[in-house]
Amino acid sequence: MLLRNKVVVVSGIGPGLGVKLAIEAAREGAHAVILAARTAVKLDDAEARIRDLGTQCEVLKVVTDINDRAQCQRLADQTIGRFGRIDALVNSAYVHGNFPEAIEQADLDSWRSVFDTNVIGTMTLTQEILPHMKKQGNGAIVMINTQATRKPFPGESGYAASKGALAVAVKYLARELGSHGVRANNVHMGWMWGAPVQGYVQQTAAEYRVPEADIIAPIAANIALGRIPTDDECARAALFLVSDYASAITGATLDVNGGDFLA
Repeated sequence: MLLRNKVVVVSGIGPGLGVKLAIEAAREGAHAVILAARTAVKLDDAEARIRDLGTQCEVLKVVTDINDRAQCQRLADQTIGRFGRIDALVNSAYVHGNFPEAIEQADLDSWRSVFDTNVIGTMTLTQEILPHMKKQGNGAIVMINTQATRKPFPGESGYAASKGALAVAVKYLARELGSHGVRANNVHMGWMWGAPVQGYVQQTAAEYRVPEADIIAPIAANIALGRIPTDDECARAALFLVSDYASAITGATLDVNGGDFLA
């Protein structure tokens, strides 16, 4: 199994990719999955879905706002106190923000809020976990990034800019941490068939009074695989980067989009 016996922290547990990352980590043999989100009910739902798998994976739920250093430290301390190590950190927590299509019209106070979570919050949690990984002499970090940093998408300028900053930070982390046995990588997600995209398709179809298939078709037409990848598939690709199969990979970018963006 991809993550046999590993202790994996996943931030940003929610109805989309976050919960799928946790579920797939458990399915892939993780010894424990630590669930982090600001809302306790999301953690309860994720735990129930992991339990339904029937695996032996242990679950630790820690309500965490990554913008609060004390809460990030508590998450790290509780994980170490219970399991003695942290093998992997999957940074999935984010704020998308609400932006106009043109940067010249953007509310930069809104941008600041997005950067505070997506960059500063993510790095705060990372900073609290890194000392434990360095002490162990091993560990892996993956940042859930976005295709919008590589293929501009209308209305996502601020979100993409924040994720672009995070992508650069990963290169520095990789250089600084390699000698300690700790790896850091980016995974850039494109369209993912899951709750958020399903909601978008339903809303757009209703707005234009067309079948949902008419909304999906032009999206899929731009993807080499001819379909929108599922968030389960995308979660497994991200988890590969924190597995031992990726032991020689650090500072890298993996595009997970079914061939929508081809570097």
